Amino acid sequence: MQLQTEQDEEPEINLTSLIDVVFLLLIFFMVSATFERQALLRVVLPEASTARQEAVADRIDLVVTETGEYFLGESMLADTRKPTLELALRQAFDEAPDAALVIRADANARHQLVVRALDAAAAQGISRLSIATVEEDGSEP
Repeated sequence: MQLQTEQDEEPEINLTSLIDVVFLLLIFFMVSATFERQALLRVVLPEASTARQEAVADRIDLVVTETGEYFLGESMLADTRKPTLELALRQAFDEAPDAALVIRADANARHQLVVRALDAAAAQGISRLSIATVEEDGSEP
């Protein structure tokens, strides 16, 4: 005994929700993407007569800008206090313990900011450290 007749219905795919999810994923990845800040960051390095090019395979760049900001790698630090700098250096060197620290300080940056960076590196036990310079061309500015 058959009470109901079965009807063959074709399944229908609702594309509206699929499009909504794709757009949300697109917006999420656009907002959370890390962009290269090094290209936007202009630092005029100091000149030195003994400057030489040294190839370092694994390095971490600490940039000190003229306005007094610190950039570790691609990210700007929240403030210029020594504990913040030490924490950032500790986290960076936990990920790459054999890396060398290269301080790229602007020629017009306050000397205190460079000394604070050197002090924070010493407090974290970083022994492979260099300060980036450009070769002196011998002409007066």
